[in-house]
Amino acid sequence: MKIAVAYENGNVFEHFGHSRQFKIYETDGQNIVKEEVIESEGSGHSAMAGLLAGLDINAVICGGIGGGAANALGEAGIEVYSGVSGNADEALEAYLNGELISEGVNCSHHSHEEEQNCGAADTENESCGCGCGCGSDTDDGSCGCGSNETSGCGGCSGCGGGAPLFDGANVGKVCRVHYKGTFNDGTQFDSSYDRGEPLEFTCGAGMMILGFDKAVADMNVGDIDTLQKMNYEYVHIEEEKNLSANFKKQLEKHNKKKLEELGRTEFTESEFEKILIYLEGGTRFEKAKKLRDLFPLELESGERLWVEFLNRTHWCQNEFQVSNQITVEGRKKCRYDVTILINGLPLVQIELKRRGVELKQAYNQIQRYHKTSFHGLFDYIQLFVISNGVNTRYFANNPNSGFKFTFNWTDAANVPFNDLEKFTTVFLDKCTLGKIIGKYIVLHEGDKCLMVLRPYQFYAVEKILDRVENSNDNGYIWHTTGAGKTLTSFKAAQLVSELDDVDKVMFVVDRHDLDTQTQAEYEAFEPGAVDSTDNTDELVKRLHSNSKIIITTIQKLNAAVSKQWYSSRIEEIRHSRIVMIFDECHRSHFGDCHKNIVKFFDNTQIFGFTGTPIFVENAVDGHTTKEIFGNCLHKYLIKDAIADENVLGFLVEYYHGNEDVDNADQDRMTEIAKFILNNFNKSTFDGEFDALFAVQSVPMLIRYYKIFKSLNPKIRIGAVFTYAANSSQDDEQTGMNTGGFACESTGEADELQAIMDDYNNMYGTSFTTENFRAYYDDINLRMKKKKADMKPLDLCLVVGMFLTGFDSKKLNTLYVDKNMEYHGLLQAFSRTNRVLNEKKRFGKVVCFRDLKSKVDESIKLFSNSNNLEDIVRPPFDDVKTHYQELTKDFLEHYPEPHFVDYLQSEDDKKQFILAFRDIIKKHAEIQVYDEFEEDAPDLGMTEQQFMDFRSKYLDIYDSFAVKNDDLKKGYQVPEEDLSMVGEPDPHEEVATGMGDIDFCLELLHSDIINVAYILELIADLNPYSEDYSEKRKHIIDTMIKDVELRSKAKLIDGFIQKNVDDDRDNFMVRKQKADGTSDLEERLNNYIVTERNNAVNTLAKDENLDVSVLNHYLSEYDYLQKEQPEIIQEALKEKHLGLIKKRKALTRILDKLRSIIRTFSMY
Repeated sequence: MKIAVAYENGNVFEHFGHSRQFKIYETDGQNIVKEEVIESEGSGHSAMAGLLAGLDINAVICGGIGGGAANALGEAGIEVYSGVSGNADEALEAYLNGELISEGVNCSHHSHEEEQNCGAADTENESCGCGCGCGSDTDDGSCGCGSNETSGCGGCSGCGGGAPLFDGANVGKVCRVHYKGTFNDGTQFDSSYDRGEPLEFTCGAGMMILGFDKAVADMNVGDIDTLQKMNYEYVHIEEEKNLSANFKKQLEKHNKKKLEELGRTEFTESEFEKILIYLEGGTRFEKAKKLRDLFPLELESGERLWVEFLNRTHWCQNEFQVSNQITVEGRKKCRYDVTILINGLPLVQIELKRRGVELKQAYNQIQRYHKTSFHGLFDYIQLFVISNGVNTRYFANNPNSGFKFTFNWTDAANVPFNDLEKFTTVFLDKCTLGKIIGKYIVLHEGDKCLMVLRPYQFYAVEKILDRVENSNDNGYIWHTTGAGKTLTSFKAAQLVSELDDVDKVMFVVDRHDLDTQTQAEYEAFEPGAVDSTDNTDELVKRLHSNSKIIITTIQKLNAAVSKQWYSSRIEEIRHSRIVMIFDECHRSHFGDCHKNIVKFFDNTQIFGFTGTPIFVENAVDGHTTKEIFGNCLHKYLIKDAIADENVLGFLVEYYHGNEDVDNADQDRMTEIAKFILNNFNKSTFDGEFDALFAVQSVPMLIRYYKIFKSLNPKIRIGAVFTYAANSSQDDEQTGMNTGGFACESTGEADELQAIMDDYNNMYGTSFTTENFRAYYDDINLRMKKKKADMKPLDLCLVVGMFLTGFDSKKLNTLYVDKNMEYHGLLQAFSRTNRVLNEKKRFGKVVCFRDLKSKVDESIKLFSNSNNLEDIVRPPFDDVKTHYQELTKDFLEHYPEPHFVDYLQSEDDKKQFILAFRDIIKKHAEIQVYDEFEEDAPDLGMTEQQFMDFRSKYLDIYDSFAVKNDDLKKGYQVPEEDLSMVGEPDPHEEVATGMGDIDFCLELLHSDIINVAYILELIADLNPYSEDYSEKRKHIIDTMIKDVELRSKAKLIDGFIQKNVDDDRDNFMVRKQKADGTSDLEERLNNYIVTERNNAVNTLAKDENLDVSVLNHYLSEYDYLQKEQPEIIQEALKEKHLGLIKKRKALTRILDKLRSIIRTFSMY
């Protein structure tokens, strides 16, 4: 006979209906003849009973079981022993000895729940945002499992009984929930709505499905109730057809006056259809434009009505509604948590997670929606809000931006509103939300995406607008460098220019490179929105034109107002209402230029932006920023930006030196150059990032450059030195308008040309001092590493250029052999601290002079704080101590890498992942310190141990990724039923324990280690050399250690075997004819094509599928970069498999196809 035990990790599983495995025992009545563990292949009692009946099972042993499941098993002739717990083998032995007693049906609620679709539970009179339906049916009408505070958990006679199964705010409370239960074919088998009574259970008592019960334990009142109290109209929308009908009514309401003028109250069906057709076309970005435009609707009468979708001028005068649990069917059927509709269009989507879940899971959920269901009117979503109750963020509808571009909302003093209810009250206030959508979302034309302002940007612009509209007072904005000043100033200039009584807005910078940079950035935000000026004559023409926003330099503007030839031509506009926004207002606006400008334009209002204001402490001539510009209107300091993760902190290291040094000491400079070269790869993650080297003077730069050149560096080194300082010079003197070069002497110009010649040889360019501007721009691009086909510049020597106004996320290190203080110091340091990814954890600064006191003074002044540790990373010894503590604790739990192999349960594996993830993060941080040595004996974990544990970590990730590919790719294996995928199956999430984990894989991958890099290593092989085996092994080991290339290691090993090991002579001949790289690449491509075809043919044979089906699937993926599982589904229909076998085959084939894609996609 055969006995099946509901099984998990050696024990009897507590719920029959949701057991993922069964252990099957075959006995002769007394002894076990055979045993095996099988997957359940389905959820719900019908599928379970069918599976077990097909295996000729005679009896089932389980924990809790509902009436429906017991009946299904009874009809299949299977005996049931329920209420069993503990070891599965011992339970089986008790059964064989006749000692096992069944409790019968012991989970009455399961008869309704086991076949329920994920997400099918709905509340009655819902007020809970997540739609689980807890407590909405209580006597007092409140949401949240609270009708019976005194009910304990101990008295439950359901599944488990005894003490609560877990902790939570609602454990012990009675919860009532309405539900509908359906079979896979959509047939409804039960509904609490029809009976008129909800299901009642005690939270935490084991009476409910475990995943659902846990979610209820931490549930709180959602947005719906709060928003309704804020005068949002609640509208019940079940699906898209209801959404469209509601949109028609709201659009008619919003355009009521226009319709009434034509004697109408509504649109006809054909007219509304025209509106829907108009809204349907275009990309997400184009639809955002349509939302803000008027639509010329041709009415059936022949008249034209300009339909408004969003009132941006009077943003409170829109129609605000809220709904929840809207069901949308795309590639999958999804049910969304909370949706805010404005004038009937879904413009804000709110995704809620229970407390304790990482917020990133809510973000990932939205990413899945993008791939599986968002379409139609949901393409008009402008903002997303994500929350787990205690942490809440918002972000623009830009699927490619990443989790780092989600923001907390704050008050004007930068105090965050993380709590969901507080966030809802402030951010989702109807007028605030309407204003943000109408005015503070930027349509970035360059990247064709939506951007939303952060709270400090919002408050700064609001302060400027308030000043312009209500007074003639000036002011300045103190926002730390790297906080997005360009976007803030653009939005301020744009909104000020729209005011009726403002004639022009001028954005004034003090260097031509900032002039062109700002113009380019403004142009990306809105092409044609601003005019830049190449010279003073052009500026004068722009001042007379209809241009509302003009970008210029302070030198050109000074020439225009102080030279008679120009000033006489603009005399007539000197009394116009002009608003001037000065960029980097700490720098050059204290001299005669500034005085001349404000004296000439006698009706001007000036505002300044700076990250480092001039105070009494750092004033050179006694003038402060406040004296020139008035009061500070808004502050966002470096400590705020670091706390918000908008910029990084600094790691400052001091290489033995003295502030007062001999700038001509050749030996000292040589030692420093060697130090930089020896530590460059460590600081920049093997060249993944780049660095600046700031030196005291042009002569010193020239000497350093020659020293570096003499050391035959393996990195690419360039240099640029500046135009004459333009704080007191006009355009003609600086040569900026012609792109010419100005320096101290003809000799230095010759030296610069020699440096440029080296640069030309390195990159195949042809720059001279005559087109210095092009040379500067080229360096700028290479340092930013934005173009894949452009070889980067690794290290650039500078005196003053690039130390202010240069923004590059790929710059992470600044070397300093230059005296600095206050604003100049922090501006230079801030070149390194732009946020990029997990690997770039701080900006690194290495000082070769004793600048510590200057650094401390600067940070104290500009952070308005004495807490330097908030800004500057701790010293190496402190980080080392923390790393030692982490590794010591880790090794106590996992003494050797092979101990990881003994971990069986998902929870044990999760604990290992979380523990080693902490070590990965700290390892990424500590290795950037110059004092770090890989083989140091006192780190607590050797580098070899780290790499071995890293392999185990990646092995677990690989197995997890295969099971849960949706978490990585935003995709879930489709099924033929109508199951909801808006939320993952709660039981599955608990079972895997991995759903909340961010594996931080980017810390385990180097952009430098790619296929091109591996090809270079292969091309360098010599199969006849003594170290060949070692070098060959190094190539494969390098790939195995990299998270993205490890899947390709076996492929490359086979390629080397065929093209090097088995063909040594030809391999060497090719190397002698040329460098072999291009030929090698062609051979690799051919090898990949052959091996991929072999893999596809093998899969087709194994699965008895036509190979053309698989090739069609892969070609579609190559083109769209998106999985098309319906291609495989269609092919499987022809095989006439049963539902369970079809699902199993689909999952298996898709997993193998993903493996083929991972292995053979090389670039």
